Amino acid sequence: MAVIGYARVSSYGQSLDVQLSKLQHCDRIFKEKQSGRSTDKREQLALCLDYVRDGDVLVVTKLDRIARSVLDFHQILKTLEQKQVKFICLDQNIDTTTAEGRLLLAMLSAISQFENDLRLARQLDGIAHAKQKGVKFGRRKTLSEKQLSEVRERRENGEKISELMSAFSCSKATIYRALGRSAESH
Repeated sequence: MAVIGYARVSSYGQSLDVQLSKLQHCDRIFKEKQSGRSTDKREQLALCLDYVRDGDVLVVTKLDRIARSVLDFHQILKTLEQKQVKFICLDQNIDTTTAEGRLLLAMLSAISQFENDLRLARQLDGIAHAKQKGVKFGRRKTLSEKQLSEVRERRENGEKISELMSAFSCSKATIYRALGRSAESH
């Protein structure tokens, strides 16, 4: 049985020192400076989850160091359960090596999921209300319908894409999308 630590800060300007001092009892520590929101970019977490084995204990200082969402946390816990690895969070006193710790974790997870569901419902209500008031969502179109027609016409007359980009102050992708729309509308 090994005790494995995981420490993370969100940016390179932050220090891991406080977490590392709390994890000094660990046999090995995986550490990284990476945003928690970008799940796919947390390479050290992926290595840590791959490294831990049956009977090991994964230790973090705070829940938000290992996961930024309930879904993310549940996926990590599922991985740990499948590998029969216990989980300890020092600052929140969560210890899945005990029955009480498993119960506390289950309750916290349920409450977090409930909060997320409430937040999503409020957000959807707000969006529906805004749409009723005529609020438009999404990015504004770069080119007006008149400009789209002009782009198509000028391209048909042999004007280069780079010239169109310059004339309409937009990207190559915008020009190609505008030309693609003309193909769809014919």
